Amino acid sequence: PFSLYSFLFFEAMFQRICGHVGALSSLEQTAVQELMESRAELLTEEGVIDVKSDDGYMSCTNFLTRVDEASGALGVEIAPRGYRSKFSANYRALFPDSSRHYRVDVLEASVDHQEIWVNGEKFELTSEANELAQGLQSAWVNVIVFLDQWQVADATQKPEKFELVNALFTFDTAWSKFENQYISELITIEEQARQLVVRAVTLEGRVHASEKLPPTPDSLEVEQQFVLFIAQLNSVANFKRKGRDDLGCDILESSRAELRPRLASPIGYSREAARILAGDVIASYNAMRNYFRKVGQCIEHVDPHLCNNAGLVARLVDWEETWEVGARYVKSKPLLDSVCDLVEEIKAAQRLAPELTTMIEDCDVELFMVLPRLVVLCFLDKPLGGRTELVRSLLPHRFGPVSEGSGQTLRLDSELKAVYDRFKETMTLLTTSIAPASTPFVAARRSAWETIVRQAVIGEEADVMRHACLGGAALAEHRKTIAELLHSVERWSLELQRHCPEDWNQCSAILVHCLTGGTQKDPPWKFQV
Repeated sequence: PFSLYSFLFFEAMFQRICGHVGALSSLEQTAVQELMESRAELLTEEGVIDVKSDDGYMSCTNFLTRVDEASGALGVEIAPRGYRSKFSANYRALFPDSSRHYRVDVLEASVDHQEIWVNGEKFELTSEANELAQGLQSAWVNVIVFLDQWQVADATQKPEKFELVNALFTFDTAWSKFENQYISELITIEEQARQLVVRAVTLEGRVHASEKLPPTPDSLEVEQQFVLFIAQLNSVANFKRKGRDDLGCDILESSRAELRPRLASPIGYSREAARILAGDVIASYNAMRNYFRKVGQCIEHVDPHLCNNAGLVARLVDWEETWEVGARYVKSKPLLDSVCDLVEEIKAAQRLAPELTTMIEDCDVELFMVLPRLVVLCFLDKPLGGRTELVRSLLPHRFGPVSEGSGQTLRLDSELKAVYDRFKETMTLLTTSIAPASTPFVAARRSAWETIVRQAVIGEEADVMRHACLGGAALAEHRKTIAELLHSVERWSLELQRHCPEDWNQCSAILVHCLTGGTQKDPPWKFQV
């Protein structure tokens, strides 16, 4: 009869010849041991694997690497991944072949797979992707539970090798199914997110084609649509500035009109400043067009999160900055005339006080104390001229409505009226006293104006009256009068800067820009997506 002794004998012989089905080779044991150790290092947050923190992300990356290595050592079959050949170029770079290539972000997506936000727009994965995500999470939990059981079991109760192989194969199969669906849906979402850029590229091409033909209502409409798409892109991608979407084609049209040749300036002074500001609008527009021409050749490299494209953002920052100036100054003829007049007057002040030229060239901090003084003084000198519009735009609360009728009357509040009266008194005093009696009135007044301007630029420590034809007491009195005027002007200089700092900063920037001849603000860009 077949005794228990005989059974144990044959079982021992079988194990010696064939080996135990659950036995691991030394290579397999090492791989499994490293897998167990990486499992112990996984961090959790409220029972969920932590991949948000740096440490949690690194520990999860290490664990997935050990899963891949252990699967390879145990001979676990790799689930088919031929679908990767249909991925876009960016994702083929992440998944270059049919190896496992486990990634933490894919695992994270299987947990947090409810919605995806791109450029402020919400996208949701399909129900099929959500079902596959649940399948991957179930397989993930099974692997974790299996490893925990393996860890605590003694040598006689450890699970069999084939059970570990099966758990890892099930996990890899679930991973590949979710990866296929998830990445495919991401590619679709990203294609939709790039549509603003794709549409802008298409419209720029249509604008370019229409330029070869006489203008028509259709070609004008195409350019308006193109500018609209630039504005929409700006609102989505320009995180460095305001992201305005209200800068329209009328700014472009006003700039082109300003740059058209003219026989002569009807206002009696140079319009170089106007041409500089209008030229900036055109230049930034052309830079945007050039960007879209080039990016159209490598659209797959555009990050669907548009704010991550450094080249696009740089163009948009310049576009918004110059078009904001265009919207405020180029579109408004009275304000643009005021800037032109003021720039010419400051250039005249440079000839009177060369120190001002040095300040402008060096962008010296003292310039930004002198500049608002000169703006206020130029307004006080001709309050009914075009210069009023600039000061009115910066201090609107100090002005009343202009009276209608044949005679133009400027309405100022009482405080601004007081400094204007002081300026008139000072000018009258200087006009009638500092120049020889035979000097024509216009020349004498100009001399008085230049005296005040030089004092405003150079400062109180300088003596601009030393050459005046006055006696000691009268000279001292005149110096005191100028000092008191400039003291009053300084109060308005500060209000000009502080009432709306953003408006004044923009104004002072364009004044300096025009005074330096519209020098390029940045070196030419090298193309960057």
